[in-house]
Amino acid sequence: MSQAIEINNPSVSKIMSRVVDIKNAKISYHNHPVIDNVNFEVRKGDFVYLIGRTGSGKSSLLKMLYGDLEFTEGDADVCGYNLKTLKRSDVPNLRRRLGIVFQDFQLLTDRTIFDNLDFVLRSIGWNDKTKIKLKIEEALSMVNLSDKINKFPNHLSGGEQQRIAIARALLNNPELIIADEPTGNLDPETTDEIMSLLYSIFKSTQTPIIIATHNYQLIEKYPGIIYMCAYNSMSRDDSHFK
Repeated sequence: MSQAIEINNPSVSKIMSRVVDIKNAKISYHNHPVIDNVNFEVRKGDFVYLIGRTGSGKSSLLKMLYGDLEFTEGDADVCGYNLKTLKRSDVPNLRRRLGIVFQDFQLLTDRTIFDNLDFVLRSIGWNDKTKIKLKIEEALSMVNLSDKINKFPNHLSGGEQQRIAIARALLNNPELIIADEPTGNLDPETTDEIMSLLYSIFKSTQTPIIIATHNYQLIEKYPGIIYMCAYNSMSRDDSHFK
């Protein structure tokens, strides 16, 4: 009885819906303070922008979220993991709950697209060849690149490589997708294609997405929750939120 009451309690449900919950945090890089007093949350169904100039701390915050940068001050929970007590041995388990898209694609150039995605699945414990093949085909279908399965990355355009990187991020049905300047190396037309793809994935799956960018024009076409990074601080800006 008490369990049912707790689950139906609105305040408890609100907490349970949070995928990222950071309070009064301080982010440093090589002992150099980057952002002070970080209060940042992402809930299921949120499309979130981290906006700011290069060097404003966006990437440092994202690195902290996926365990690449040590968290030392404040409170932070990501997909059920307490970053303050997170052991290095638990970082791979945290990352299995995340889908990460990098600016520079980070594809293995000596392997086909199938082998790139096969490598990821096998590294997280998949071993059934049939299931692996079906999962790869499903991910490539979601980014409309099923016909590129046997191509090498250097045979694809920059936009196509980023689509493959997004497919890779979707392989393990992530609880959260993190995209660090995903259009930073792309021309305006391809930028729009990649953003349209990410937004459609968000709309169809309701998987929360965090996008770090300095491209303010994206917000008008693909609205979301905005956090501004500037002057060693972070603030939420709801003026563009629709």
